[in-house]
Amino acid sequence: MRDTSLLHVEAPVRTSVDVAVVGSGPSGLSAAISAARRGAKTLLIERFGYVGGNLTAGLVGPCMTSYSLDGSKQLIKGVFEELILRMESKGQAIHPSKVPANSPYCGYITYGHDKVTPFEPEGVKATGLEMLREAGVEILFHTTVVAPRTEGNQVTGLFIASKSGIEAVDAKVVVDCSADADVVAGAGGETVYGREEDGLAQPMTLFFRIAGVDDAAVDAYVTEAGELRPFASIVEEARRNGEFTIPRKGIGMYKTMRPGVWRINTTRILGVSGVDVADLTKAEIEGRKQVHELVDFLRHRIPGCENVTLLDTAATIGVRESRRIVGDYTLTLKDLESGRHFEDVIGTCGYPVDIHSPVDEGGRLEEDPTANIYEMPYRILVPHELDGVLVAGRCVSATHEALAAIRVMPPSFAMGQAAGTAAALAAATDVQPRAVDIETVQEMLLQDGAFLGSERIPQTIH
Repeated sequence: MRDTSLLHVEAPVRTSVDVAVVGSGPSGLSAAISAARRGAKTLLIERFGYVGGNLTAGLVGPCMTSYSLDGSKQLIKGVFEELILRMESKGQAIHPSKVPANSPYCGYITYGHDKVTPFEPEGVKATGLEMLREAGVEILFHTTVVAPRTEGNQVTGLFIASKSGIEAVDAKVVVDCSADADVVAGAGGETVYGREEDGLAQPMTLFFRIAGVDDAAVDAYVTEAGELRPFASIVEEARRNGEFTIPRKGIGMYKTMRPGVWRINTTRILGVSGVDVADLTKAEIEGRKQVHELVDFLRHRIPGCENVTLLDTAATIGVRESRRIVGDYTLTLKDLESGRHFEDVIGTCGYPVDIHSPVDEGGRLEEDPTANIYEMPYRILVPHELDGVLVAGRCVSATHEALAAIRVMPPSFAMGQAAGTAAALAAATDVQPRAVDIETVQEMLLQDGAFLGSERIPQTIH
């Protein structure tokens, strides 16, 4: 029997805003800053006590490429670029223009990994918060969205829960940057999950960092071995001997800005759902078990890691894929391969299709070559037949393959900036997000430093 007592709770209205943004990961951070800078009274709701999402709580890094596939042109700028430049001035990031492919910072990977962005998570917490506060964003930390408020097919606000109890928020537009389309799904909007043929999603990973690495020894071994996946031969031998049980073909090691400190992207939890609390709990438990197995393996088998110690683990399991909305347009692999032009383009990208197999240790990176530069249209942010809400980040309207390319952090910044800008315009002009003048949104994005293609230059908005 279902307990419906909470569905009819009387919740006091805490605040009324133009734009409410759910989640402060790359897309939410960018959306909130952009909406507030465009004059919208903006509220950012975040479940942790700091901003950044996967940038901070997830310990995910570096930021994958913000450049074209061949590394020749920077495609993602705007809020992302400003954040990185501010952090770089404080010694907390390295601009991607200075990070070539096949370097320790990109895990010694060449394809699609030219011009990644190393950064310090604590720098994102401080600088991201600084940018939010300068823009005038109201922030609620330690707050969870319980459900959307709706009238018919329109989202009109949110129910939130915190130490202050259950409260309501009125909003002209909600930007769902929950990564799981929580607001859209809660409002009855159509969503899909995982890959089209069987509903399976990419595996989860718990990032962690190690200290005490002999950087020169790692570099010497990887350079001499020349393997596609670093340390793959060691892992293969260990698997045959029963010494390595994690379903990965190599060790994903990414050098940080600190000597001897590396991020490890190697744990893998298969067959779990990012929108099921029991599965998330299972993934956290299994992920932390794998972390300690890996630290022991690194010490005993990986050159340069003989004296490593576990520095920290992510505060939350990393989810690559879960729910996606069904939007006014669904981005496809063919769109990425052809570099299709969209009249409603709101961002460009060059990261390849990066699929971690949902069923084993395999993956796809070079098998589905994209165009050197491809576009993301505004319509993938707009839920079909649901008003008052936009989405940004990995829950946008895209196929399993297309999402695997745009799910990473720089494209999420670009989508968030577009969603926040459009939400502010919708609130100011009293129209639904799907009805905003897209040319005005594009001109605003260009004026705010975004890149929409070489033929587009900023114009003056009257």
